Amino acid sequence: MPGLYPLKFTPIYLEKIWGGHRLRTILGKDFGNLPNCGESWEISAVEGNISEVSNGFLAGNSLPELIEVYMGDLVGDKVYKKFGIEFPLLFKFIDTNDDLSIQVHPDDEMARERHNAYGKTEMWYVVSAENGALINSGFNQNVSPEQFTEMVEKGELTEVLHYDKVKAGDVFFIPAGRVHAIGTGVLLAEIQQTSDITYRIYDYNRKDAQGNLRELHIDLALDAIEYSHLDEYKTSYTIKENSSTEIVSCEYFTTYILKFSERIEKDYHMLDSFVVYMNLGGRFKIEYEEGEEVVEKGETVLIPANLEAFYLVPLTSEVKTLEVYIK
Repeated sequence: MPGLYPLKFTPIYLEKIWGGHRLRTILGKDFGNLPNCGESWEISAVEGNISEVSNGFLAGNSLPELIEVYMGDLVGDKVYKKFGIEFPLLFKFIDTNDDLSIQVHPDDEMARERHNAYGKTEMWYVVSAENGALINSGFNQNVSPEQFTEMVEKGELTEVLHYDKVKAGDVFFIPAGRVHAIGTGVLLAEIQQTSDITYRIYDYNRKDAQGNLRELHIDLALDAIEYSHLDEYKTSYTIKENSSTEIVSCEYFTTYILKFSERIEKDYHMLDSFVVYMNLGGRFKIEYEEGEEVVEKGETVLIPANLEAFYLVPLTSEVKTLEVYIK
């Protein structure tokens, strides 16, 4: 059997009432004739939206099928031991042409008890943002559950939420329990635990295509929310050219930003995890012992855990990519 190689997957495009066209105009995605494409799920093991390989001899195979066959060689021994054939992370690009609902996610313990699922800790990397675009993360003051409930009932919740004006390169780490929302005019990369459990708290009294208000989950959210407030919700970091700069690290994933203009050698012998690159700008190729794989802007590629050494070679004057693995 031929060896494993850098794997690409067919993106899963989701039509959203709040979606736009930036996935096409900025990232070069071809989402066909969807009028409002809100999300491109790049690598997913969420039931109903399972990724399939698009390149090489494994094309057409689903992610769980691959893990079943290749186990630790694909995801890393420690990852396989913990998650089995469940791929632990979900990678997506999101484009907002309207404000998204304000929501919160449960942690692992609560999600296990209530939904027999994993919780959702996530992060956002802003790829592009219109002038004045906002992201909500957390509260602008300490809030009690009683005060929170009252603000929701009065439709005044946004008054106690913390908002940041955002620009390309901004990073937000959103642990389970933190209230959050993406505002209008933002294109971002999202990395999260494999979980599709969301408690919707407030939706600006919008109606769906049938004229109904969307369901809210206030009662479920009350126990899930972290009510205390932080001074700073945005992650600060300084990019070092031609080397990986860590921007987020937690038990579920570690993410680096990698900006490079010269050939880089990568050695993951000590890692014992798959590595994922989400290419945000420029083109590059991955040169490994058995061959090479070109990665276009907007593409996401999974490096199997047993592909421990390779080179990243820029094919444009500069490349910017996210680099993600499980420590």
